[in-house]
Amino acid sequence: MKTITPIAAALLALGLPSAQAADALLSSPDGRITLRIADDASRFSISRRGETVIADSPLGLELDGQPPLGALTLESRQDTREDRVIPLVATKAAAARDRYLGATLAFREAGGGRRLFIETRAYDDGVAFRYRLEGQEPVRVRAERTAFVPAGDPSCLVTPVEGAHERPFERLRISQLKPDVGYDVPVVCAAPSGRTHYAITQAHLEGYTGASLWRDGAALQVRLSAVPGRSGPAVVSASGLTTAWRAVMMADRAGQLIESPLVGNLNPPPRGDFSWVKPGKTSWDWWSGPLEGVKPDLAAYKRFIDFASESGFPYHLMDAGWAFGTGPCCDALPGTDITRAADGIDMPALVRYAAGKGVGLLLWVHWEHLAPRMDEVLDTYARWGIKGIKVDFMNRDDQDMVAFYQRLAEATARRHLLLDLHGAYVPAGLQRSYPNFITQEGVLGAEWNKMDRRITPQHNLMLPYTRMLAGPMDYTPGGFRNATPRDFEVRAVMPQTQTTRGQALAMFVVYDSPLQMVSDDPSNYRGEPGFDFVRRVPTAWDETRFLDGEPGQDIVLARRSGKTWFIGAMTADRAQVKTVKLDFLPPGRWRATIWQDGEVAREVRRSARQLTRADTLSLALAAAGGAAVMLEPAP
Repeated sequence: MKTITPIAAALLALGLPSAQAADALLSSPDGRITLRIADDASRFSISRRGETVIADSPLGLELDGQPPLGALTLESRQDTREDRVIPLVATKAAAARDRYLGATLAFREAGGGRRLFIETRAYDDGVAFRYRLEGQEPVRVRAERTAFVPAGDPSCLVTPVEGAHERPFERLRISQLKPDVGYDVPVVCAAPSGRTHYAITQAHLEGYTGASLWRDGAALQVRLSAVPGRSGPAVVSASGLTTAWRAVMMADRAGQLIESPLVGNLNPPPRGDFSWVKPGKTSWDWWSGPLEGVKPDLAAYKRFIDFASESGFPYHLMDAGWAFGTGPCCDALPGTDITRAADGIDMPALVRYAAGKGVGLLLWVHWEHLAPRMDEVLDTYARWGIKGIKVDFMNRDDQDMVAFYQRLAEATARRHLLLDLHGAYVPAGLQRSYPNFITQEGVLGAEWNKMDRRITPQHNLMLPYTRMLAGPMDYTPGGFRNATPRDFEVRAVMPQTQTTRGQALAMFVVYDSPLQMVSDDPSNYRGEPGFDFVRRVPTAWDETRFLDGEPGQDIVLARRSGKTWFIGAMTADRAQVKTVKLDFLPPGRWRATIWQDGEVAREVRRSARQLTRADTLSLALAAAGGAAVMLEPAP
């Protein structure tokens, strides 16, 4: 519901402008957060609970082919108020509360010239703003002047930006960031007092481009991603312009940011019926095999399909190698035809075989093969009975690539196909508009266990507090050849992990991905301790609760599906006992089934007990370890 504030309405009734010669202030519904925009649109600041979080920081756009915007004056202000509950499909909660106070600020150029609009929103869990230019004339944006100046010199969790967004996070102060290196969103920091933790990110990129953050003195400067090979502006619009949202998520503790729906709320809700979207787990034939992908082998595909069926998984993902003329996994060869299966593979017959066992097939494709013939390819897959696609190696976030994501999400939704984007940028909330866009990479995930030692326990404990804040991440958990960091060996075939079996189980609760890989070979699961939990754990949730933990060290996260609660606990380099309060449970008696670390990396100890919300659980976590708990109402 949109409203004009009583003060503004009274001024309009008197024929007076609604703006006053003062900075524009916008507070969150609970009054704790304040966004201030200068009356000349030159700067902004953000405070929470009276403490400055983002100090005075620059605002503005740099246009190409037009004179710079001259001196601006706040001409009018239109306030809005929203409080609604948005039903969600296949994500970390069944619904999202979209509650904010907003304002559209209209600034007029001196001499009655052009107008710049800044749309603002203040939520109880953060703030956001974006620019808008109206009119029928083309707009070309060379750069944004937007920057964020964190108060003090905070310690932040950052990762350098690169094409596939697969770099580890580290903790650095703003003053320690390299000025010639771009940093990915989100950047997660703490205010000087430590009472506010916040994440700087972006949302709703439609029609715009992605961005990274570059240190300029004490500021994090927004730098727009340009289309490769295109000279001139980063963004070209045929008529008017609305930029991406610049957003700052905020909470008392870093882990509480996990619960926030802010990035999704800054995107349009879905249009149409997405009840057909079915989250779930999938077997996968690439992780346990050679780097080049599984060779087209009908018997091998059926072995994975049979495993998915007997495990109760709804999907099997056929990775690189299934299509006619496919070469190595990373190359888009001109002779590849992704509307034909490799010799010896009758795809419609294989789809029927899988369907007879209750399994749907997902297909991997290279984006360069898909983009020029998208409708033909997707129509072919729909005719075959394919349930979804995994698209790989985009490795860009410029305006053209953002448009490709948008076009592909809509095209797959229209054909009732799931979409998993690999080699992807960090989510900006497109999943909210297209729930069939069910997961996304843009994360340094478990596939790198095949190639190097970067998937450390500490890295695994950074991800929930950083990359996962932006949206689902296709980390691809489930490695059951578990080892300690000391004993770990890099293996391209049948790879190991640097964590215990208990942590492998906990990832299925902690890591958000409605389409979740069960990555290892079927032979590594049958009869193995803990696989009973993998079969039971859902991939989409009705509720998510952060219980305890610190970035890079540990986490305890609870998620609910129906009446059943699941807890995932993970720790990095230090063995510890986590005491978990159960006061989030409804009244009554609960049956707890617990899987936790044993004496060696591959051992899991399973136990059961009855308890109530007044009890606590003590979970013994080995170094690089974890635990998983299932809590069901007791009969």
